[in-house]
Amino acid sequence: MLHEMPLIATIVAGLGLAFVFGAIANRLKIPPLVGYLVAGVLVGPYTPGFVADQSLATELAELGVILLMFGVGLHFSLKDLLSVRAIAVPGAVVQIAFATLLGIGLAWLMGWGLGAGIVFGLALSVASTVVLLRALQERRILETERGRIAVGWLIVEDLAMVLALVLLPALAGVLGGSDAAVPTHQPASLFSEYLGGVGGAILLTFAKVAAFVVLMLVVGRKVIPWILHYVAHTGSRELFRLAVLAIALGVAYGAAQLFGVSLALGAFFAGMIMSESELSHQAAEESLPLRDAFSVLFFVSVGMLFDPYSLIESPLPILATLFIIVVGKSVAAFLIVIAFRHPVGTALVISASLAQIGEFSFILAELGVGLGLLPEQGRSLILAGAILSIVLNPLVFAGVDRLRRRLERRAPAPAAELPDPPLPSQGDPAPPPPLERVDLDVTPPATALADHTILVGYGRVGSLIGRALRDAKSPVLVIEDSDKVAARIRVDGIEAIDGNAARVDVLAAANPLGAKRIIIAIPNALEAGPIVTRAKAANPDIRVIARAHSDAEVDHLSGLGADLVIMGEREIARGMVEQVLGTPAAEARNPDSDAAPSTDLDDSRPVIPPKPEDEDGKP
Repeated sequence: MLHEMPLIATIVAGLGLAFVFGAIANRLKIPPLVGYLVAGVLVGPYTPGFVADQSLATELAELGVILLMFGVGLHFSLKDLLSVRAIAVPGAVVQIAFATLLGIGLAWLMGWGLGAGIVFGLALSVASTVVLLRALQERRILETERGRIAVGWLIVEDLAMVLALVLLPALAGVLGGSDAAVPTHQPASLFSEYLGGVGGAILLTFAKVAAFVVLMLVVGRKVIPWILHYVAHTGSRELFRLAVLAIALGVAYGAAQLFGVSLALGAFFAGMIMSESELSHQAAEESLPLRDAFSVLFFVSVGMLFDPYSLIESPLPILATLFIIVVGKSVAAFLIVIAFRHPVGTALVISASLAQIGEFSFILAELGVGLGLLPEQGRSLILAGAILSIVLNPLVFAGVDRLRRRLERRAPAPAAELPDPPLPSQGDPAPPPPLERVDLDVTPPATALADHTILVGYGRVGSLIGRALRDAKSPVLVIEDSDKVAARIRVDGIEAIDGNAARVDVLAAANPLGAKRIIIAIPNALEAGPIVTRAKAANPDIRVIARAHSDAEVDHLSGLGADLVIMGEREIARGMVEQVLGTPAAEARNPDSDAAPSTDLDDSRPVIPPKPEDEDGKP
């Protein structure tokens, strides 16, 4: 029996083609998201063959944005957000103003009015949430100082665009648009009539945002963790997963409908409030599969909007638009970050992160056309600029990395020869580092340790290992990608390197050639694989010890060269058998023992994890 299935057809076509072209892109050593965009172009209305439902694809993409921002909020805290307000707020405002002025200038050259220029410039000023976060996550810098600045900057841009979406209908008539397009039945319009038009709209917007923030910080701070703990104590993983998704989607939708803020902002606050619960890590794990799937659909939906023939019809305006997005915004962000006396490497990363546009740009473009402010050509230029900037963003990051290395080589003194700045005491703040030193953004200095243990990851497992080695007076060096955790490690008297151990320069700084062993304590076997390979390539004699959660992961890591792979479930089973049967500890923990029990255990484990050792609850 045949049925009309536009939703299923859209999901199948989007995910299927995204997988095919993403795999091809990965094979060609280019980012998979380029393949996702190509998949969107192929199922779009501007190419022959199957055409997916554009409205459905857009709504599915919104789900991706919600879940992605929710995941970011889970790794963020209010303290982190407030810690970067000094640069994020003025930086975002100045950058938006500069990009808007450039957009107005280009609009004037094309003969458009002031209203069209403002809408066009605003659309070019705001970065894509999905692209920025994916870029930071792929480079494992989301939880670093650079990542926090970028996310804080993004939140400020989000709030600014929310304000713009409220004000544009109120200002449409003044800017040369259509007054008929203003939705007079909306509460915002009625409220603004009594409080003086634009001023009333501004007051209402700020009141709504403030009410939402207060509600989340006062009520949500108590209710959301209580719900999670209640569901967790039921012991049902299914209910826990459902609770996480219901909170993320419900808060985002409620925030948009009741308070007029964006779905992304509502989801971010929901995640940030949930991060205060000890179950936050498990919540992040439960939402990860859907988050990844729907973020792919976002790129597919963007690709569907792109008309390839526009590149031939109007190449010069498209190039000018792309120049504003990639060069104009980046230069402005770079100068702003430098003006706040942050390292050059941080300025380069922020610039590269913002050198693209996305979902808010599309919303502004549609609103501008609907209000009669923006011509159809403007919407086409915004779409083309979004597609091309997203495709070029990985190349921008690659160029930033090369420029960073060049600046590092030109520094007056090598980073390895510069002593680490002293830790701040309670009474005296630490002196600012010299501007030529790019602490977190340059190749880390090589360690002087030899015959030591390299420990990758310092979460619940890694912290126990690191403290045990320290107490045993065994030399140990930790590689940790979170700068907050790394700073705490140094306070504990353990040498630490900030960065991703999969990077060649980070692993080389740990001196694997002179090390006895490397212990990979991170839980993800896919991430551990490249570390095993590179460690063995650097020192074939180094002993590699890793962790896994399944027999397949054990086989995967062993095949890559790991000398010992410890599976958590197997060790738990051996410990229980030891307690029940009185098996000697040495025998029970011997991986090669014939008496070892089967590892085919039921996966219905309690949903409540052990309380994390560190603040961020990383495993």
